[in-house]
Amino acid sequence: MKFLYPFIFILPLLFFSCQNTNEKKEPEMKLSAKEQITLEKEINIILNSDDLMRFDKNILLVQSGQKITLTLNHIGKMDKSIMGHNFVLLKKDVDVIAFAEKAVLAKNNEYIPEGDEVIVYTKLLGGGESDTITFDAPEKGYYTYLCTFPGHWGLMKGKLVVK
Repeated sequence: MKFLYPFIFILPLLFFSCQNTNEKKEPEMKLSAKEQITLEKEINIILNSDDLMRFDKNILLVQSGQKITLTLNHIGKMDKSIMGHNFVLLKKDVDVIAFAEKAVLAKNNEYIPEGDEVIVYTKLLGGGESDTITFDAPEKGYYTYLCTFPGHWGLMKGKLVVK
């Protein structure tokens, strides 16, 4: 009987220690590198363009209200009068074709037409040049960006995705 005494004390301890305490643990969230970047308050984006009429990125992912510093590089060699590039971010639901047609007529304003359809834009760049702009990300949604140099918008466009 003496050998049962230790079991009488140990058995309840084992029983209660194995009980579910109903503690709910938050699932551990693993974020991708892109998602971690978008959680920051500020983001730096480098967008390259070239003499083959293309941007190196066609999707830019940001958070609403995030401070964006965007640098557009023209890594080509051609002069801006022949192969100029810019970054023009349009407001939601702007008709891209109609906007591009107006832009062709705005040569004296570096192909940025008058109106309220643009959120932000860089200057027109020639080969080897760059320009940096800083702005706050708009509200959640999808926004088109493009180059407004005549004929470029068909190939040089993308989406700013605001989460």
